[in-house]
Amino acid sequence: MSFNITILGSSGALPAFGRFPSCQLVEVQNRYFLVDCGEGAQIQLMKYQTNFHRINHILISHLHGDHYLGLMGLLFTMHLLRRTNDLHIYGHVGLNEIITTQLRYSRSVPSYRIHFHLLSKDANEIIFEDEHLTVETIPLRHKLTCSGFLFREKPKPRRINKDTLPQGLLIRQLAALKRGEHVTDDQGVVLYRNEDLTLAARKSRSYAYCSDTAYHEALVEKIRNVDLLFHEATFTKDEQSKANETLHSTAEEAARIARLAGVERLLIGHFSARYKDLAPVLAEAKSIFENTYLASEGETFSIAD
Repeated sequence: MSFNITILGSSGALPAFGRFPSCQLVEVQNRYFLVDCGEGAQIQLMKYQTNFHRINHILISHLHGDHYLGLMGLLFTMHLLRRTNDLHIYGHVGLNEIITTQLRYSRSVPSYRIHFHLLSKDANEIIFEDEHLTVETIPLRHKLTCSGFLFREKPKPRRINKDTLPQGLLIRQLAALKRGEHVTDDQGVVLYRNEDLTLAARKSRSYAYCSDTAYHEALVEKIRNVDLLFHEATFTKDEQSKANETLHSTAEEAARIARLAGVERLLIGHFSARYKDLAPVLAEAKSIFENTYLASEGETFSIAD
């Protein structure tokens, strides 16, 4: 099953050099989440031929404009396209007021129901859960209350080995095999051992999105060993004082967090408008953590199971 992250925006506070502000589309087993929604998000969704109606959850990390100013345009477009599915929006205090105020003064009533979910300040909490996936918040260190998001698949069932499976097993016996149990008769006598008829479960995959944040080692335990980490890298280390002043990170600091956390791959983004050429930003991160990639717009990063 698929686990894909498509980059729709990778710029910092200002759109620059064709880069749009922060926005990503995360798809896990046909569940679609929009993570942040900077200006032009709907243009990028159209450009990359995304079906708007499949997005049922929008997660906003914080209320700096480059992370949510594309939201109203997207909501109105969904309405004009006659959306009917409920839409869930997650954000910190004030986001619901921003949206409802604009709807009220434009005398607009969306064709679909919007559910607001308030994120807790400085807390780790599960904000979405179903039978396959959890999404939880990660407190970040920024000028405004800001949350990252951790997507984690739940443990998967063992796989039936069709090459060794005997015929005639009942549905309940197959279900027991997937749970890791042996096949038994009504008296509890083992007829077939689980390891003889099954293969190991596929791995549970994970993705951490760490939006605007200063260097913050408290993140490390929360994101340890994730398959893919997005960590902002607004500046290079020669602008360390600017990073400290604005509570952003340098590429080197993002890479240090990735290395400490033992992640598989690192994506860096939220690039300052001062960098037209991103090669130095990437080189700085790779000098610390080799398996680093630019969060380039239009690229999809997949996590294999």
